Amino acid sequence: MSKFIDMKSDYTRSIPPEWWPMSQVFTALGDEHRQRILLLFDKGERLNVGQIAKVSTLARSSVSYHLKILHEAGVLGSEKIGKEVWFWINRAGLEQTLQNVLGYVQDNC
Repeated sequence: MSKFIDMKSDYTRSIPPEWWPMSQVFTALGDEHRQRILLLFDKGERLNVGQIAKVSTLARSSVSYHLKILHEAGVLGSEKIGKEVWFWINRAGLEQTLQNVLGYVQDNC
């Protein structure tokens, strides 16, 4: 016997403002190149564009673009030291995003 669920019918409603940062994280992580970049980081490690480009199949300009997307989404932190920008995984930001998703699933699913 099938169970019918009264589904919410307003698909067009906007994403709640508190979900915007979470949406940016998932958009940033949806690209295979950006996933590969994240996998280059060891725990606590900081890398610059040149180091990432050296081991990547991407041009330096493409690596910079992907790092920008990851940084703007809050997936990576960064600091400019001299002429180089150093990046690291923003662990606290990612943990918060994933906890928000888990909280939603636990409360609503």
